[in-house]
Amino acid sequence: MSKDKHSNDPRRAACTAITIFLLLAGVTLLVLWLVYRPHKPRFTVIGAAIYGLNATTPPLMSTTMQFSVLIKNPNRRVSIYYDRLSAFVSYRNQAITPQVLLPPLHQGKHTAVSVSPVIGGTAVPVSVEVSNGLVVDEAYGVVGLRLIFQGKVRWKAGAIKTAHYGLYVKCDVLMGLKKGLVGPVPLLGVTPCDVDV
Repeated sequence: MSKDKHSNDPRRAACTAITIFLLLAGVTLLVLWLVYRPHKPRFTVIGAAIYGLNATTPPLMSTTMQFSVLIKNPNRRVSIYYDRLSAFVSYRNQAITPQVLLPPLHQGKHTAVSVSPVIGGTAVPVSVEVSNGLVVDEAYGVVGLRLIFQGKVRWKAGAIKTAHYGLYVKCDVLMGLKKGLVGPVPLLGVTPCDVDV
């Protein structure tokens, strides 16, 4: 008699139904995540131009640069929104341009877009080591800079949008730059940027 009483217990049946529902929901979420799993974007600097570089008046330095950056969305089912995106240039881990805000960007599924921000124009304070190092590198003809993007990113799959995630991109750029050269400068090798989300 006690066996029949336990097999017809409504609480036990409810617990079994809830357990089966949670397992099915978990499997469904896992399958959806595997199918729509967002991958981080890929950034590559493909061109650079220098329109002004004055490192001879420490502690202030002014420069105007433009970089062409190719951004690829590797996701076949997910689009990407870039919000509050900004960029600046650093040399020896010190900013040599002010931060420039870029317009928001929406990138469709499995597409590539090129952005060409003009960065600089305003003098910024730098250390003597930075201005001296830049003068020496410029005289040598090879300058290594770091282009940095910061912002917020979110993904969209169908009608579902994720929350905002912090985006930090650093692009190490090695350029052939001689003193007095204005306009496009050759890149000495093209390497993909490091992207952290």
